[in-house]
Amino acid sequence: MAEDLKTVTLNEVHQQLGAKMVPFAGYNMPVRYSSDLDEHHTVRRAVGIFDVSHMGEFRVRGPHALDLIQRVTSNDASKLTDGKAQYACLPNKEGGIVDDLLVYRLADEDYMLVVNASNIEKDWNWINQYNTEGAELENVSDEISLFAVQGPKAAAALQPLTDADLGSIPYYSFVQGTFAGAPNVIISATGYTGAGGFELYVPNEHAKAVWDKIMEAGQPYGLKPIGLGARDTLRLEMGYCLYGNDIDDKTSPLEAGLGWITKFTKEFTNSATLKQQKEQGVDRKLVGFQMDGPGIPRSHYPLVDEAGEPVGEVTSGTQSPSLSKGIGLGYVKTALSTPGSKVFVQVRGKNLPATIVKLPFVPGTEEA
Repeated sequence: MAEDLKTVTLNEVHQQLGAKMVPFAGYNMPVRYSSDLDEHHTVRRAVGIFDVSHMGEFRVRGPHALDLIQRVTSNDASKLTDGKAQYACLPNKEGGIVDDLLVYRLADEDYMLVVNASNIEKDWNWINQYNTEGAELENVSDEISLFAVQGPKAAAALQPLTDADLGSIPYYSFVQGTFAGAPNVIISATGYTGAGGFELYVPNEHAKAVWDKIMEAGQPYGLKPIGLGARDTLRLEMGYCLYGNDIDDKTSPLEAGLGWITKFTKEFTNSATLKQQKEQGVDRKLVGFQMDGPGIPRSHYPLVDEAGEPVGEVTSGTQSPSLSKGIGLGYVKTALSTPGSKVFVQVRGKNLPATIVKLPFVPGTEEA
């Protein structure tokens, strides 16, 4: 029911801009303003702004904050220093993933976790069940707007709005301060596009003013508002996982190619099982593939071998605007996961040839 959808603070602004609004993760969200293709190229070549305020934010504070984060996340948050962020996941007890998330160290004993919109309540309950030592947990998801300003011209477009030297903020680092006149803004050199840029965590009461100033400052650089449609094609060109498609409660981080955020230098939820899996190897792996000819792969299309035997299925797929070819992610048997291996995508009864390729599909501007 449409009336059950939550709205972001700038819901009316998006409607005034002519956005097509769709239900997404329980929110009424802009999927596009012009066309997915135009918006995709705007971000790859210039700069665009996404309103992704549906994402969830949890604050974790106090002397037991780090212990709790270490217990529930796969990555090693003890490596974080103030002003640094880290990608991680929340493993479950069955070898799958509760969610993927970002961990921000704001200060000593003060962290922010950024989780997927569809999993806010699920993640909140999951983390709380492990909070046996009394870390201070606060769900601030409804207080924060999140704008992702992405593209090669993002730093130039945003620089007039802040005293922080945006060009000197390393990837997966952030500063806190005044931005576009708004206090307590987190300016983070992160994103989900591979095109460079920043994510801005803004108190809701300043969201409209900040949005308007970004739109104005970005005008000389060709900045446009961008919807979720282009966000999906941009992230897919980078091979970034989308929770619910490429990773979920039944996919192991090791199967999903997320071994690099799974650190066995500490104990965490189900770490013993995952460590054993790493030592023994996995039966299937998430891979990227490119269509050899025409054809657009879509989620849940079967993947088969030359004999027509099932070897997996597509988890995400699209026509890549940058490559003008069909690309996709999917799980296949490990023997078929090497770049150069051939698979076939079943599209409307036809087995269309595709080749496993090394990710990302399109080179990104960012360095981890």
